[in-house]
Amino acid sequence: MTALAERIAIVTGGSRGIGRGIALELARQGATVIVNYNSNSSAADEVVDLIKAAGSQAMAFKADVSTEEGANDLIKAATDTYGKLDILVNNAGTTRDNLIMMMKPEEFDTVIQTNLRSTWLCSKAAVRTMMRKRYGRIINVTSISGIMGNAGQTNYSASKAGIIGFTKSLAREVASRSITVNAVAPGFVLTDLTKDLPAEITDQLNKNIPLGRWGTIEDVAHAVQFLASEHSSYITGHVLVVDGGLAM
Repeated sequence: MTALAERIAIVTGGSRGIGRGIALELARQGATVIVNYNSNSSAADEVVDLIKAAGSQAMAFKADVSTEEGANDLIKAATDTYGKLDILVNNAGTTRDNLIMMMKPEEFDTVIQTNLRSTWLCSKAAVRTMMRKRYGRIINVTSISGIMGNAGQTNYSASKAGIIGFTKSLAREVASRSITVNAVAPGFVLTDLTKDLPAEITDQLNKNIPLGRWGTIEDVAHAVQFLASEHSSYITGHVLVVDGGLAM
């Protein structure tokens, strides 16, 4: 038996990047995974195909989880199809980086809605079914930007810091029903968006990381998998920082 056998998991923003890695890792551990996406259906279908080829079950589901309708539809799809929801990974996110003097209100609002509001909406919908089952694992993907701050990211850092406060508050609300709520805070991670950065930039950033390297998607996925498993049953309200020591 694998660690997450017979568990039903949702990964929002699961079609690419860190979300894709999390979906694949949860499936490797035996979970059935609902891969949420908003626009890239081919990428989501590819993740589903990879999971099925490895012998696990998965489905893709299109929903804009920054809207109440989208979040509710996603959770309903999981419970209607599989009868329950055990694990929710709130990973959907976006950036609109800019210095505050040049940042437009819509750039702030878009990031808050996509990152923070979606986390609140999906968790609210998921908690209903988790409380009835008296079991659940909610893992929120935040960032060291929400801990340290980052110039040019007042919107993103605010959204990720908000997720940390939300995680701790919700953990207190639902602990009596055996639902844990934790967060994972990645540091600099190699993804399709960052792999082509000039070597001089990555070398300079590496100097500030005690472990001397960027993280991988797998580093983050393994942390999420741990918090989704029974091995973390006595951990809640915690922020697991996966950053090579950058923020310590």
